[in-house]
Amino acid sequence: MKTVSGVPDPKHVSTSYVERQNLNMRMSMRRFTRLTNGFSRKVENHGHAVALYFAYYNFCRVHQTLRVTPAMEAGLSDHVWSAEELISLLPETVAKKRGPYKKRDQISN
Repeated sequence: MKTVSGVPDPKHVSTSYVERQNLNMRMSMRRFTRLTNGFSRKVENHGHAVALYFAYYNFCRVHQTLRVTPAMEAGLSDHVWSAEELISLLPETVAKKRGPYKKRDQISN
């Protein structure tokens, strides 16, 4: 991977794009707002949710200013993906086999 660095002109430096992206993410995913039940208990689950959000944002959602998806604008895709198409990329998981249930009188308090 090539590292890009330089000395940007302070007159053209703006954080508005990053701040807008952060706002979009906070407003679209409730797990980024405080005092909500939609939080992730595991960091791994949080990472998966963020990855799914950005995949949807870039491949499925038509942006108003672009009139296409960002992936189409960048030449990565030739059509708007459906949610089913996006989910079909996920590997199938096999549920773990659970052990036998204990009867209520066997559960120690």
